[in-house]
Amino acid sequence: MRRSYSGYLISIEGIDGSGKSSLAKALAEHLGKKGMSVLLTKEPGGTNLGQALRYLLQTQKKDVCAKAEFLMFAADRAQHFEELIIPALKQGSIIIADRMADSSVAYQGYGRKIGATMISSINEWAMQGIRPDLTLYLRINPEQALARVQARNDKAVWSIEQERYDFWQRVIKGYEEIFSQRTNVITLDAMLSIEQLCQQALPAILKGLA
Repeated sequence: MRRSYSGYLISIEGIDGSGKSSLAKALAEHLGKKGMSVLLTKEPGGTNLGQALRYLLQTQKKDVCAKAEFLMFAADRAQHFEELIIPALKQGSIIIADRMADSSVAYQGYGRKIGATMISSINEWAMQGIRPDLTLYLRINPEQALARVQARNDKAVWSIEQERYDFWQRVIKGYEEIFSQRTNVITLDAMLSIEQLCQQALPAILKGLA
């Protein structure tokens, strides 16, 4: 199914504070300057529904159970693909997504301990069988990442950013295990500057587009 589209889908993954959003924006700017059609988006929040779900997740005063948390992300993902991702792929655009399905496997599957099998199955369904052509994984340790998160001083702090150290260790383990079996993943040192990260990522992107 994916091969019927002329577009190119890139996901950027990593724990909170790894610099995903900054890298996504920088790559979009670099590719845009080359005259390429680029869609910069994110999960959750790439659509109106996603923004509403993001707000709910950010502002819940009571804990949301792990299954409900994942299903909210899955709802956002289904709308995201139907409304934005698939049309952009059909138009031949390069899509750069700040987070995608792997986040749910790492965060809810490993971090929340609800398992990866069902999550992966629902992700496949929500994404209509489409998977990223390339994934950029920003590797960082929890201490460095959380220091960055705290420095943001956001008014609406994700409850997930207040998790204990062992939670983040499980999420990182999840990412490492997920990506160890894939050939379309580039692991990057998140402590490098954004320009250095772009210099490492762009050759792989351009090679994939060739």
